[in-house]
Amino acid sequence: MFQNQKYVTRGIDERLEPILQLFLWDAVTQAGKKVKLDYLQVFQLSPAVKDGITMQQVIHTQEQPPYKNELFIICGEPITAKIFCIDDGDHSTMLFAEEY
Repeated sequence: MFQNQKYVTRGIDERLEPILQLFLWDAVTQAGKKVKLDYLQVFQLSPAVKDGITMQQVIHTQEQPPYKNELFIICGEPITAKIFCIDDGDHSTMLFAEEY
């Protein structure tokens, strides 16, 4: 899963920094090294302060098999959002939950 062509929606392209897009795709790749990937990867993003630095907190989950990982990255402006990465077999798409 997720070894195919990757796409982002217009909303992701306009509102999510490219570095965060790459970070999320890489999180999917890294998760695939630990567990069998579900077709739906879920990311909950929120601002967080860690060691006095404002960072982007990313909670990465999937349902089957259960998987959860908490990640942090320094970025321009942390956001609060829910993002899906969906693999439909032909391609993978990253989108905001409200775009589903």
